Amino acid sequence: METIRAFIAIELPAELRQELARLQAMLKTHNQPRIKWVKPDGIHLTLKFLGNIPVSNIDRITQAMTDAATQITPFYLETEALGAFPNLKRVQVVWVGLGGETDKLKQLQQLIEINLTQLGFTAEQRPFKPHLTLARLGRDVSPGEHQRLGELIAGTDSKTGKRIKVDRINLIKSQLTREGAFYSIISSAGLLKEP
Repeated sequence: METIRAFIAIELPAELRQELARLQAMLKTHNQPRIKWVKPDGIHLTLKFLGNIPVSNIDRITQAMTDAATQITPFYLETEALGAFPNLKRVQVVWVGLGGETDKLKQLQQLIEINLTQLGFTAEQRPFKPHLTLARLGRDVSPGEHQRLGELIAGTDSKTGKRIKVDRINLIKSQLTREGAFYSIISSAGLLKEP
């Protein structure tokens, strides 16, 4: 049985990807070798990570996405400040937060979650926190390095206020290679067209 690694996400506009690259460059001036930076063209707003799925399930997953997407009208999100998981003292993941019509985004994410649970996918237990991941830290980073990166994040003026129009969601294939991950859109579902 052929499988692919996949996730459901919202694509970002090119000008936002450029802005995220600029933010990464500002943070990289204090680069530490154990920080893994996400390539700007690989940054997505992930709604659901699916893991390895049988290719034969693509049509059913696309239908589940379509059923969710056609219940929500297009909406706008806006980038906010930098942040970190789990917090700025113990940085593991560096991200840009999202504001705007997050109620619609959360509703869309919940509909996707419900539809995919009916297909046998495990429901996500953690609350959905919309963000764009810029970097991840390796396991061998010292507590001092975590804290220094947290201080750098706190001191970086990162509020870009870039808008993202959300009018479709995508099923994306992720291929992991030595050069990093490569992404390709398998299928898309448009949000409900406003009358």
